[in-house]
Amino acid sequence: MNENLFTPFTIPTLLNLPAVVPIILFPMLLFPTSKHLVNNRLIAIQQNLTQLILKQMMMIHNTKGRTWSLMLVSLITFIATTNLLGLLPHTFTPTTQLSMNLAMAIPLWAGTVITGLRFKTKNSLAHFLPQGTPTLLIPMLVIIETISLFIQPVALAVRLTANITAGHLLMHLIGSAVLALSTINFLATSLTFVLLLLLTILEIAVALIQAYVFTLLVSLYLHDNT
Repeated sequence: MNENLFTPFTIPTLLNLPAVVPIILFPMLLFPTSKHLVNNRLIAIQQNLTQLILKQMMMIHNTKGRTWSLMLVSLITFIATTNLLGLLPHTFTPTTQLSMNLAMAIPLWAGTVITGLRFKTKNSLAHFLPQGTPTLLIPMLVIIETISLFIQPVALAVRLTANITAGHLLMHLIGSAVLALSTINFLATSLTFVLLLLLTILEIAVALIQAYVFTLLVSLYLHDNT
């Protein structure tokens, strides 16, 4: 029986119930915590990476924006772990679902917008109409800026979904080609397998980069509103 190309993106079920919730919660079990005064090497590496991420994300923020530190670190950790786990065989990647990415992007985007309207009302509203705009262009520019504002969370979600889905599809196609060529030509199979290994390395990088890009854009939206 031939496997459907989009089978890896179908939501798995357990006892006829969607298994997305335990899949989403599973990455949290992979991060160790220490109750002792002396940490081991794994926890020390984890803390150093967290501090590096915080330094990169928070260096442009003021005191108000730095209150989002825990949220942004948790976000990049969750997306990166989920993307990496989805590269394992017989696994499911929740970030390939546009609905889930929208569920992450919309509340975060709305939080930054509400923060800007609350603490920087004049500056936030000023973005809808640049200074010196001709009178005839005012209605059009207000409409364009409003549309661009509401497109931001959609762009966040679609970017993450498209990049993760495209990589998984390409890996699926090349993996199928390796299996098909294995009984025909050894040299072609070897070359295709090397290509698959290189693509896997690239996908690991893409998984981390997309987590960083998603979180960085949320951080920039926050910076514009604080």
